[in-house]
Amino acid sequence: MTEPLPVLYSFRRCPYAMRARLGLLFAGLSVELREVVLKDKPPQLLAISPKATVPVLQLLDGTVIDESRDILLWALRRSDPDGLLAAERSPQVDELIRQNDVEFKHWLDRYKYFDRHPAMTQREYRERGEVFLQQLEHRLGDGRFLLGDDISAADIAVMPFVRQFAHVDRDTFYALPYPNLQKWLKGWLEHPLFLLAMGKYKPWRKGAASVVFPPSI
Repeated sequence: MTEPLPVLYSFRRCPYAMRARLGLLFAGLSVELREVVLKDKPPQLLAISPKATVPVLQLLDGTVIDESRDILLWALRRSDPDGLLAAERSPQVDELIRQNDVEFKHWLDRYKYFDRHPAMTQREYRERGEVFLQQLEHRLGDGRFLLGDDISAADIAVMPFVRQFAHVDRDTFYALPYPNLQKWLKGWLEHPLFLLAMGKYKPWRKGAASVVFPPSI
């Protein structure tokens, strides 16, 4: 009999959900994956997390974690073979995630959906978002990753949002004067664990066969 696993409600293209899946992959932990259709969310998700956003992780004891940052930290605190949560970098990790989630995401949403926010032009929204990108560019001038030459939790927390920003207009992004950031992002897009995190799954419905993430290789 298959041993039960924590259940992760996810949506492939959501940057928050990407963050959670990457955290689980770097931690080497397995979950039962339930891919969600955002326009038709399953009642099982709504029952455990009324705010109905992904990702949501339900542990075996019934505990529900419905913030991507908390899922990332939960996973890495259980298993962190690569030292992504090295104690000496913790304040910097926390600050970069805060800036990403509170400040950069604000401008990213307006840049991507500028037609819903007519107060400014798309270019103006992009330039506001670039303030954070400039900080990342500067950091990447000192090492291969955001906090030096080793991957940290900040990299996997921030990267999905930079990816989303870049994909609004790829030609424009790769023409911007951020060579370190562009190289960093390209490296992530080719990283084996990111490719594994972006595997495609059918939407989950009650009664469907369990899907284990990551799949056995």
